[in-house]
Amino acid sequence: MLKRAKPGENYTSAFRHHQKRSLVNAKVKWAKDSALDAAVTGGRELKAASILLSAIGSERLGWLPIYHLRRHRGQLGLPLDLKLSTFLRRYPNIFEEFYRRDSAGTPVPCYRLTPPALEVHQEEIEIRKECQTDIVNRLKKLLMLTKERMLPIQTLDQLMWDMGLPNDYGKIFTGTSSALFSSVRLPDDRVGLKLLAWDHSLAVSHLQMSSLVQSGGALAFPIGFSRGFGLKRKFMEWLEEWQSLPYTSPFADPSCLDPRTDVSEKRNVGVFHELLHLTLHKKTERKNTSNLRKPLGLPQKFTKIFERHPGIFYISKKGDTQTVVLREAYDRGRLIEKHPLVDLREKLAGMMDRGFLDRSRGLYRKEKEIHGGLDEDSFTGERNRCESDEDSDFNFLSEYLSD
Repeated sequence: MLKRAKPGENYTSAFRHHQKRSLVNAKVKWAKDSALDAAVTGGRELKAASILLSAIGSERLGWLPIYHLRRHRGQLGLPLDLKLSTFLRRYPNIFEEFYRRDSAGTPVPCYRLTPPALEVHQEEIEIRKECQTDIVNRLKKLLMLTKERMLPIQTLDQLMWDMGLPNDYGKIFTGTSSALFSSVRLPDDRVGLKLLAWDHSLAVSHLQMSSLVQSGGALAFPIGFSRGFGLKRKFMEWLEEWQSLPYTSPFADPSCLDPRTDVSEKRNVGVFHELLHLTLHKKTERKNTSNLRKPLGLPQKFTKIFERHPGIFYISKKGDTQTVVLREAYDRGRLIEKHPLVDLREKLAGMMDRGFLDRSRGLYRKEKEIHGGLDEDSFTGERNRCESDEDSDFNFLSEYLSD
């Protein structure tokens, strides 16, 4: 029977005879995987559009000026040389642009959602209601991977979209009625989110739950390679031995492990194996992990494990960035198990493709000429309707956290 890891649990006796094993200099030439590259392509644009859609849809007025949307710039992941207004104008079937004058009488670009985009936003609200427990548990497990059950908000912001957290998760999860999370002030004056209590029922990794056969704690990771790796016999022999080593739960205390050994290396791999399983798309940009070294108790240059274990992780270099993908989660570039939010995001991606194509064909320019453009006050009626609407998009999470 699987033994669940407890905080502070000691595994010294199980690993004592393995601590003599040392890391090998396993170097494998990177090989392109077109199918997994295709799964990554367009991800940055989809992330930005999804965050902006939620931000506008959650606004009671139903629209936001461009300077308000710029506050989300750090979460979008767009290239620094790309203007936010330029990005929004690429998808006129999602973001509708109009102008309002500021106090000085200067026209300011503002954006509201088109009717089809509003439907997507409403679907998102319903999905979040149905998946409220899952959303909270993902965040709890992420914090349980850390030494102090806490992460800075800036670090969480980088993983927010990957994990399916709502844009305003900070306010929701640290409300006065919340008994699960607390906002804490860090020594460097940053703000962190802390899990108030350890949840033993969640302290089981995905690998442990999915492994039907247990042999002395030596769980093996699912392995797969792209064509063209040209694996050497020495590496394959080491990999076979490494897979047979005892598996340390990422939720267990690793202080008894010698960081210079393969046993410790296997634990570090297990941490990121679990982290990627907590994401909806089973992938994240490599830079999103840069601030996790200290909270997760990892060694210097810890991201080298992605290159050292190409059968578990694939590094895609698409989109002017590096994205770490969990190989086992994909079959020929298609995500095997899809969260409902992933299905909705794929629907949004389809809308983005159509909108960009139609815009390049001049369709929206022609429509604007036919209808005479947008009137500055054409949205007054909708604005008044939204002002009287007291509903909040994510009240369901606040209620859940107060239970």
